[in-house]
Amino acid sequence: MTQALDVVIVNWNAGDQLRACLASLAASEGAEQLRVVVVDNASGDGSADDLDRPGLALTVLRNADNRGFAHACNQGAALGSAGAILFLNPDTQVSRSGIAAARAQLEADPGTGIVGARLVDEAGRTHRTCARHPTGASLIAHTLFLDRLLPRLVPPHFLLDWDHEETRAVDAVMGAFLMIRRPLFARLGGFDERFFVYWEDADLCARTAASGFAVCHAAQAEIRHRGQGTTEAVKDRRLFYFLRAQALYARKHHGRAAFLAVLAAAMAVNLPVRLGRALVRGKVGDAGAVIRAGRMLTAALPGLLTRGDR
Repeated sequence: MTQALDVVIVNWNAGDQLRACLASLAASEGAEQLRVVVVDNASGDGSADDLDRPGLALTVLRNADNRGFAHACNQGAALGSAGAILFLNPDTQVSRSGIAAARAQLEADPGTGIVGARLVDEAGRTHRTCARHPTGASLIAHTLFLDRLLPRLVPPHFLLDWDHEETRAVDAVMGAFLMIRRPLFARLGGFDERFFVYWEDADLCARTAASGFAVCHAAQAEIRHRGQGTTEAVKDRRLFYFLRAQALYARKHHGRAAFLAVLAAAMAVNLPVRLGRALVRGKVGDAGAVIRAGRMLTAALPGLLTRGDR
């Protein structure tokens, strides 16, 4: 890789995962071309301390409070000037050639705006992370779990029927590794900060497609990804933010009727089903998390209904 690349990592209590991620960046092909910005969203575990690594250009930006993933990504991107930006989760470790392969894919076609990588687990198994553009109907159906009850009629959000072993154009890639042309990112206004966390990547990919650019899955770019590495301990907030973001996506892309239907499905079906399942399985902690998520979503309803949480 011969061109500079800005790498933005949003950190929130990632622990040693962040250090492992930075170590992999320092050992990657073309590391001298990377300009890494870690945006720390008020971590309380000391994970953003003493991060300097020889040979890796690194800046740490500390927020006094947790401003959300989308906001922090935009902050980090604003500090750079390279022609492309890589948004990378702290629970990833890049392979030696992974970033260079993704950058080569981005530069191979001027019509490609975003490139995602092939994400694998510790055993080398490929995660099926590329997704479809959701319709208003599919958002409602997924909130009602119909993709699980009627999989032949309601396709899942993710492309589970494809092994992700080939490079091809897709609707959306996961924000754990998302490389985008800087001029396009600026033209789109960056990530939509109404999405505190979740669905901001799908929204950015949808807007990229609407602008006439392709989104590409680069199978040759292999990246290890743990998944839910920094939100595993906050299941209540994770569920709340997911349901909230899903409703916001429905409103932004499919109108108020779809938005209200997704919210109603979440309150009347999704949360009660999750609660019942947790109780049947005897998982009291999970049941408590669902209840707390429901309370948070209820408290957020006035803002969602009156101003779309702008």
